[in-house]
Amino acid sequence: MILLEKVSKYYPHDKVPALDEVSLHIAPKEFVFLVGKSGAGKSTLIKMLTREEKPDYGKIMVGGIDYDFMKKRQIPHLRRRIGVVFQDFKLLPNRTVYENVAFALEIVGVSNAEIKRTVPKVLDLVGLSGTEKKFPGELSGGQRQRVAIARSMARQPKILIADEPTGNLDPETSWGIVRLLEEINNFGTTILITTHDEQIVNQLRKRVITIRNGKMIGDQKNDGHYDLDAVRTRIVKRPLATARRTAPTADEIRRATNSRPIATPETTRPTPRRRVI
Repeated sequence: MILLEKVSKYYPHDKVPALDEVSLHIAPKEFVFLVGKSGAGKSTLIKMLTREEKPDYGKIMVGGIDYDFMKKRQIPHLRRRIGVVFQDFKLLPNRTVYENVAFALEIVGVSNAEIKRTVPKVLDLVGLSGTEKKFPGELSGGQRQRVAIARSMARQPKILIADEPTGNLDPETSWGIVRLLEEINNFGTTILITTHDEQIVNQLRKRVITIRNGKMIGDQKNDGHYDLDAVRTRIVKRPLATARRTAPTADEIRRATNSRPIATPETTRPTPRRRVI
């Protein structure tokens, strides 16, 4: 579950906010496209979710975790729960395909035995069995993106964010990547994709959220299409007294789930009391 409640982000010297009171709710197992022109605020929203940036105003909750209570040392634990795929792959060039995927498990302390069981499975999932010993430079663009997806799925995240995953690929390869993401979604993983690919968005007919100048101006829940101006799906703000709420608020989710910050050894220690002198 992803919940943003009136999230705003301002950068110095910008004429308009990067995000302007964005509110949205993405349920578990959804497949969602996030569209908008360059500079609309898509990347900023992604950075909010991965905690690379903090909002100036508003509330963010992901998987029952309230970001307001998250400490800096807990951010790596959050990012292990969210898989992220980038347009430029971000693979380690001097490591093999197997080693690139295994690295994502090594840094979180997974045993060698578990790594040996997991890596072949995720490589088979993305259609790369037999490429374990190849280096990224020996692969095509589509294959490199599949390695990136395998690496992001190795920890079995509940949420997978793909930031322009087909931006550097030809149309045929792009469709292969999107079909792979659909398959991962069918296994129960929530998928959020930012894209400029109008053809893919229009053919898949998934949920489409449109952002323009930092504002969320359109949200097509079903049978969505690529519409940067959101002419037919513009969000109209109604008075609070008559507005019909379609998504739970952060406070309601916190009360229902009794959500807390990520549990780590540090957060389970009792807080020492200050001595009053």
